[in-house]
Amino acid sequence: MNVSEIMRQVETKHPGEPEFHQAVREVLVSIEEVYNRHPEFERAKIIERMVEPERVIMFRVPWVDDHGEVQVNIGYRVQFNSAIGPYKGGLRFHASVNLSILKFLGFEQMFKNALTTLPMGGSKGGSDFSPRGKSDAEIMRFCQAFMAELYRYVGPDEDVPAGDIGVGTREIGYLFGMYKKLTHQFNGMITGKGMEWGGSRVRPEATGYGALYFVNQMLETHGIDIKGKTIAVSGFGNVAWGAIKKATELGGKVVTISGPDGYIYDPTGVSGEKIDYLLELRESGNDVCAPYADVYPEATFFAGKRPWEQKVDIALTCATQNELNGEDADKLLANKTLCIGEVSNMGCTAEAVDKFIAAKALFAPGKAVNAGGVATSGLEMTQNSERLSWSSEEVDAKLKEIMHGIHAACVEHGRGADGYVNYVKGANIAGFMKVAHAMLAQGIV
Repeated sequence: MNVSEIMRQVETKHPGEPEFHQAVREVLVSIEEVYNRHPEFERAKIIERMVEPERVIMFRVPWVDDHGEVQVNIGYRVQFNSAIGPYKGGLRFHASVNLSILKFLGFEQMFKNALTTLPMGGSKGGSDFSPRGKSDAEIMRFCQAFMAELYRYVGPDEDVPAGDIGVGTREIGYLFGMYKKLTHQFNGMITGKGMEWGGSRVRPEATGYGALYFVNQMLETHGIDIKGKTIAVSGFGNVAWGAIKKATELGGKVVTISGPDGYIYDPTGVSGEKIDYLLELRESGNDVCAPYADVYPEATFFAGKRPWEQKVDIALTCATQNELNGEDADKLLANKTLCIGEVSNMGCTAEAVDKFIAAKALFAPGKAVNAGGVATSGLEMTQNSERLSWSSEEVDAKLKEIMHGIHAACVEHGRGADGYVNYVKGANIAGFMKVAHAMLAQGIV
């Protein structure tokens, strides 16, 4: 495999999609050496097939707002790879959504799902519709219009969507209700459902919980105790909330949250009732974190800045893609940050990742660190198939076991001769090999 040639082909076939190009390049660079030891992969053109989605579905979503005006959004579903199971991946409703972002997310999802060891392929979808500022009635009408098209392409054994940015339990409910009406089926065609109608315990916290299980395993492997360590977290949504809850439970001290408006530094720690307040902050729909400092005067709000300038022991991206750049990486390295984890998908720019690895920092990529969300979605699928509901303890124990398994796979494939564990390389190789062998076994399809 020639990385430069494959990237030239990808960029020619998919112009103007920088996020997708970034995700593909990272994987290709990581797997090049192991790929070239398998001539059977080259003969079957595994990588040329793997970088192309199996199917991309685009559709218009017309709906009527509360003023009687017709609005039109674009809906997407990128079904990337089904070699190891039905397509599985979230739906994102946000004004920034475009095909490049969804293809990068679907590509990442393919490897992330493989790392969980659960039988799930990779996909992603969503719309440029933003729930922010919309009434419940408007959100319901949009979700129903969206599902009126998408229902043809999803199902428990075909493609199982989930939530993501802008898609929580409310949106999942409206989407599922329309699917059930159109198909006359009550099944596990979507995850993140409410507990009353097929949801799984621990699912809201799962991404954050899983991330801390992984990060704690990283630290323990290197002889570091998380207790008493200061932690910078970005975002204040579901992912950040779960990460802060588990970090605090493990004895860490979270000192930042952030939003599009800037970040909060709370030297006393985001714990106790402050964690509950994050739910109020998110549900306000204002998408800003500044009010935290009004409620808790011991905290300081830094407008228009990112939390990575603070001196902390651990840094966790929990907001969105490319939120931590090369300049931020320099600050973290200068402050001798012990560990950096991408809890958001591709939370760091390629430049930042390169700097962390060059400095041999403890750094773990999103496809490993944040796999707890989709892992618990997979556990929800299992419960739906068996018509069972497991206890919180059962789900949490399985989640912890899965995250420890992912960590072990990353170490196995990422440890170099000098003992440094390149978690990016380890995660990419472990995920790739599983998907590649499945594709090889199934022929040229």
